[in-house]
Order: sequence, then structure tokens, then C-alpha cells
Amino acid sequence: MTPPSAGSADSGSVGRCTTHHPMNATKNPTIVYLRVSTAEQETDSQEHQVLEYCRVRGWQPPVIFRDAASGASSSRPGLEQMLAQVRAGGVHQVVTYKPDRLGRRLTHLPIIVGELQMRNVASICTSQGIDTSKQNPVGQLQLGVLMAVAGFERALIKARTLAGLEVARRRGKRLGRPPLDPTIVRLIHDSAARLGHHVRAIAREIHAPPSTVCRVLAKLDREEIHAVG
Repeated sequence: MTPPSAGSADSGSVGRCTTHHPMNATKNPTIVYLRVSTAEQETDSQEHQVLEYCRVRGWQPPVIFRDAASGASSSRPGLEQMLAQVRAGGVHQVVTYKPDRLGRRLTHLPIIVGELQMRNVASICTSQGIDTSKQNPVGQLQLGVLMAVAGFERALIKARTLAGLEVARRRGKRLGRPPLDPTIVRLIHDSAARLGHHVRAIAREIHAPPSTVCRVLAKLDREEIHAVG
């Protein structure tokens, strides 16, 4: 049976998040992270196996973080809260059902696992026997293979991107940001002369995005430095 939740996030496109803190567990060495793809799904099947894994090893009842969000979602409150607790210290292991419950994709998973490893926190995936604790050399090997595959995938993505850009250049397509409207540039220059380089004040006055103002002011600064030099 699912333990009662101590907190929750609003349902929506990023799903829901719940957290369960056992009684008197301010510094719990074990964290469990569970994720399903939609708010209609439940984490019960994952939770049963993961909690049994912890119980057999004699660990105290863990802190549980849950997300109901797509693996491709850029916002997972449960994961963010879990990482915040890891960064606070006192955590020895993070236990999850499968690697893809933790990382959105192969390139994202090593980032999370890498941070855990840097903080001497083991990553344990109960359904596939992955355990990166220092007492488990096989787990360290699995982690090395995982990192290598992720690096290979990143290299392939970079190569495909560069090849696509080269094809676009040959076809005469303009790459990069489009040039700014000269009228907008002049308005930013005039406002900066009166208000100084205060990005938000200039953006409000001329009704332009702050990013555009930053871009123009940065170019203006470079031109002034070049003129002085």
C-alpha cells in the first residue's frame, strides 16, 4: 500500500509530485525515487519492489520522492527535491526501479549519476542489478559503460548537427540569428544614453525583450572598447 504523501505539486502538463518522509527522518541515508509517465498511473508496482530491496538490507524506511511526468518533461519537481536533499548531505544511496525512471534520456542520466558519484552517493536500480557503490566493482563497470555510450551518442548528435549546417550553407541559407531592426537598435542606443545600461528600464521604455536590449548593449560595449583600444 502506498504510504501517505507529505506534500504534493499541482497536476498539469508536468504531472504531479509527492514526497513521503518517515517519522523522525531528518537525515535519512536512503532516498527512493519513483516516476510514472502520467498522473493516471501509479507507482505501486515500482514501490513494492524498491522498498522490499531496502527492507531486506536492513535500511531504515527511506524518504520517497515521486513524479508523475513524462520522461521528456523538463520539469520534475520530485527529482529536483531529491537532488536538493542529496546536496544537503547525509545521503548514502538513491534507489530507483530502472535507470530510465531517473534520467529522461541516455544523455541526461549520466549527469544525474555523475553528481551522485561526486557526492559519494550510490545509484541503485533494483530491476537491473545496477549498484554504483564503491563496494561493487561491477556497478562501477556498468557506470563506465553507461557514460561511454552517452558520450558516443553526444558525439553522433554533434556530427549530425555539423553536417546539417554544412548542407544548409551550401544551399545558401543564412544561419544564426537574424539581424536586428535598425530602428530598434537606434531606440536602445538613445535610451541607454539617457538611462544608462539598465536593461529592464530600457526594455520597458521601448517595449522590447530584455534579451534584445542585452544583445545591443553588449555589441555597443564591444564597439566602445575597440574604439578606446
